[in-house]
Amino acid sequence: MREIIHLSTGQCGNQIGSAFWETICGEHGLDQEGNYHGDNDLLKSGLNVYFNEANSGKYVPRSVSIDLEPGTIDVIRNSNIGKLFRPDNFIYGQSSAGNVWAKGHYTEGAELVDSVLDVVRREAEGCDSLQGFQITHSLGGGTGSGMGTLLISKIKEEFPDRMMATFSVLPSPKTSDTVVEPYNATLSVHQLVDTADETFCIDNEALYDICVRTLKLPQPNYAELNHLVSAVMSGVTTSLRFPGQLNSDLRKLAVNLVPFPRLHFFMVGYAPLTALHSQSFRSLSVAELTQQMFDAKNMMAASDPRNGRYLTVAAFFRGKVSVKEVEDEMHKVQTKNADYFVEWIPNNVQSAVCSVSPRDNDMSATFIGNSTSIQELFRRVGDQFSAMFRRKAFLHWYISEGMDEMEFTEAESNMNDLVSEYQQYQDATDIDEDVEFADEAPLQEMME
Repeated sequence: MREIIHLSTGQCGNQIGSAFWETICGEHGLDQEGNYHGDNDLLKSGLNVYFNEANSGKYVPRSVSIDLEPGTIDVIRNSNIGKLFRPDNFIYGQSSAGNVWAKGHYTEGAELVDSVLDVVRREAEGCDSLQGFQITHSLGGGTGSGMGTLLISKIKEEFPDRMMATFSVLPSPKTSDTVVEPYNATLSVHQLVDTADETFCIDNEALYDICVRTLKLPQPNYAELNHLVSAVMSGVTTSLRFPGQLNSDLRKLAVNLVPFPRLHFFMVGYAPLTALHSQSFRSLSVAELTQQMFDAKNMMAASDPRNGRYLTVAAFFRGKVSVKEVEDEMHKVQTKNADYFVEWIPNNVQSAVCSVSPRDNDMSATFIGNSTSIQELFRRVGDQFSAMFRRKAFLHWYISEGMDEMEFTEAESNMNDLVSEYQQYQDATDIDEDVEFADEAPLQEMME
């Protein structure tokens, strides 16, 4: 089996994490305490990817929950899936990162990181063939961003050849929780560019829009937003957990989606998404799913793919789907919308098909796109960062934890470089063969 270890960091990360575990348990026929009740052997076959089997016959998630304050973890412990998790895998501090990245990365978080790594090592030793790690966190808070990125770099040091996928919730313009979000997010992106292999960008504003416009929920709550994220997370790993006609895993995904090591920030989407009252009127087909999947309104990041071009795309279909139909639809999308795909990467849409359908639909599709339009997101955060950093506003909260202003300047220029790299590949065409692309080595040297 190709096992994955899951880490939830900070309040946001833990809430998304618990929604994910609820979804996974439902898909594999497990109850809320980890006992198997399914009648289909297919459901049981892929349990080892995310679960260890205990002596009592119950399945225990290979999950570590981390926070710098006990509040969120107590909520999960007392929730309906609290008995699912191994009690030793809850690791929390008593203070809080107080929305300051430096506390999570350098002071409070650094004190807790060794005990987290001990648990990660123990989980890794129990695996036959560890595929990699997935981490859920937000980039706006203190624990998820500061301690999350610290954990990623420590795990990457210890397991350099394993995949590191992050589900990162980015600050969005309309639903901002804290003033210092641009600082925290920029410092985090600075780390993620070098340490993560795949970053799935999720954004609260886009999730709100999907809930209000598409699902017609007048006042969506966090449970509904988290449910959307968990649907995508389960979709990304479907072909690891269930047999399929065309399989894919985290490593294949990275090989097909990341043309240059720094450009690994993906937009994600899910289909079908339909309001409850209009579900009975729709017919599900591969063509319908494809159309909805590529729809800009379906993206879970607040940047419009029509403003950029796709470098690469992956589409995962589930259910009774014919591979030929999927291939035909993908080819159709590429030929009809040729302008939105870069022409110097031919056949840049990867598809995978899994025969086990999701619980509530006959078929579904998960979309992952590496689009140059993601730069909008970084540009927006960068502008807010510059506006505050020019006046050195709120900086003393970071400096007092031992940070240096130089680190802010470096993070800002690294993010600006990322934006201009995306722009450079967006403008590139087949014709300018004599143009030499900026090699990443000089950038690296400058950074060093």
